Amino acid sequence: MSAFDDIRPYYDTEVNDAIREILSHPMLKAIMNFTFPEEKDEYWKTLMLHCHSIRDFQINFIYPAIQKVLEKSSSGLTTSGFEKLEKNTSYLFISNHRDIILDTSLLNASLYEHGLRMTTSAIGDNLVKKPFLKTLARLTRSFIIKRGLPSRELLESSKTISAFIRQSLLRENRSVWIAQREGRTKDGNDMTHKGVLKMIGMAADPGENILDYFKRINVVPVSISYEYDPTDVLKMPELLAKARSEAYVKGDNEDFNTLLNGIIGQKRGIHIHIGDVLTDKIDHISQTVPGIVRQIQELTDLIDRQIILGYKLWPTKYIAHDLLHGTNQFADKYTSEEKELFERRFRKGVDQNDPVAVKSFLAMYANPVVNQMKIRE
Repeated sequence: MSAFDDIRPYYDTEVNDAIREILSHPMLKAIMNFTFPEEKDEYWKTLMLHCHSIRDFQINFIYPAIQKVLEKSSSGLTTSGFEKLEKNTSYLFISNHRDIILDTSLLNASLYEHGLRMTTSAIGDNLVKKPFLKTLARLTRSFIIKRGLPSRELLESSKTISAFIRQSLLRENRSVWIAQREGRTKDGNDMTHKGVLKMIGMAADPGENILDYFKRINVVPVSISYEYDPTDVLKMPELLAKARSEAYVKGDNEDFNTLLNGIIGQKRGIHIHIGDVLTDKIDHISQTVPGIVRQIQELTDLIDRQIILGYKLWPTKYIAHDLLHGTNQFADKYTSEEKELFERRFRKGVDQNDPVAVKSFLAMYANPVVNQMKIRE
């Protein structure tokens, strides 16, 4: 039995059997009817029965589904920085994380359009509790990270995940996507958790400096930015609990509802930026910064800086900043129509008589502006 069997995506030899298991599932029917609205079910079912690889499944079914999502719920996807990537080279994409499914799906669609290999992507097991969703995740080359484990089990799980990432990057030449921290950023502050880097670094050779290992795996920060967060209102209960120093407990179907709203909710503009390949900068850190603790901190700061500066500031971010601070500092960054549209959404989704709610919602949009200003000072 492979050490990765309980976390890995399907092998291509397993794809057709997995498809046959879910072919009659009502959720797959809903996805395919959305993707191919003019076609009868027999059309996509026949195509799927002839599908024998993850790549075929992604290109023939997931890619058109993502194009339909963009058509129905956005004003389009733009990209920058993909020219930095080389074909037939694997990268560790460390990304900010705003949407459960779309972040990786949109990156993979963009990689495909640029003639680059698609990634294997980390996903929390809390999002694939339903058997159908777990099968779909494995069919789209996701690997599963187990959440909420006791300390000893967490250590073993981290070793397994880091080994899987290493195998993907260095043996299979397959790029890997992982979020910069556990869970999605809900307050607009995209900050890398050092624990994620330490976990990845567990796969270094015995006696190898962790930064030397990071130099080998082509670390690339990725920034994804949505003009409107389709789950902004859904994030409010957790943000309010945090603001009031209260414990927050997720509802039974909260993750699934967030997943669904993220896909179908209105996003308007979306932008993905590929940062620099950090190999040379990591080498500089290893040569000039003493001590592993400081080196990891410097690497964390480097990734944060790249993600924050690569984040596209849509008009909504500047509008929220001005509303939060009661100024017109960025009035030249948006139109009156854009401001009216944002304020309408803001008033509809947030109790205007609750100052904590008002501040939390606006800060969610405004914090990327604040963070870029801090770096540029």
